[in-house]
Amino acid sequence: MQQPVRTTIDKDVTDAELARRIAGGDQQAFEFLMRRYNRVLYRTARSVLKDDAEAEDVLQDAYLLAYRRIDQFRGDARLSTWLTRIVVNEAIARSRKRNRRAQVISLGGDIEWDSEAAEASMSESTPEQPERAALRGEARRLLEKKIDELPDAFRTVFMLRALEEMSVEETASCLGIPEATVRTRFFRARSLLRESLSREIDFAFEEAFSFDGARCDRIVHGVLARLADAPRDDA
Repeated sequence: MQQPVRTTIDKDVTDAELARRIAGGDQQAFEFLMRRYNRVLYRTARSVLKDDAEAEDVLQDAYLLAYRRIDQFRGDARLSTWLTRIVVNEAIARSRKRNRRAQVISLGGDIEWDSEAAEASMSESTPEQPERAALRGEARRLLEKKIDELPDAFRTVFMLRALEEMSVEETASCLGIPEATVRTRFFRARSLLRESLSREIDFAFEEAFSFDGARCDRIVHGVLARLADAPRDDA
């Protein structure tokens, strides 16, 4: 690859032009590419690793690999698809190194589906949120937790389809799995999330407007005190 150069980048530049400029050593084009795809690629890595810091590390490794291999991009697929494949492979490799005794994550082929086990995993109670946390923040944290609890293969499909709004065809191409598999896993992932979030709402209903403990004692004591202070009707 040639020595790094810097040129002016139009915000509407095509992926093909970006790839050509990066192959020519244009670092500004590479920076533009990273900012264009940072979110989708980070979410993809995060869906495999379930760890913010490791997802960032993997994304950086994947970008460096893509930079060195950009001259291999032929344009037969979208650049985002090409980059996503690299990120997925790097994330899976990191997962294997992190815990070699753990079951290897497989995004392709058939997987055994144990609905009871998956539901049990997702039905664990969420950590108590700070009392004064914003409602939007609480909802986001709850959703992220439930997405993390999805089975590995379902989680990445869900992230690409639901959060990044990729088509079935794009998702299948990124992960190297059949389109029918994408549809099935996305459907199951949504079903699991709905059931899990529904349980959380049911628990919240049970605890809403709590009437035990200090509140109950305060009301009882207040009534008894008022009764004691009230004049007796001897008539």
